[in-house]
Amino acid sequence: MFGLGAPELLLILVIALVVFGPGKLPTIGHALGKSLHEFKDAVNTDEAHEPGKDAGKTAEELQSQTVQSSDKA
Repeated sequence: MFGLGAPELLLILVIALVVFGPGKLPTIGHALGKSLHEFKDAVNTDEAHEPGKDAGKTAEELQSQTVQSSDKA
């Protein structure tokens, strides 16, 4: 996507290690991963609830779909 190869990613990791230190890197990685996961879930949720997409479904079908999606989480 941006043309980043292994040497570039290694350089970014070394710079992050110098700037943040070895103690903070796991915390930053966890926060970044959690943010990406939440963003992906939000995008998928918005796609599932587009207006007009569920126009032909009955209220019972929509309710069962909502229950099924909440059971997955």
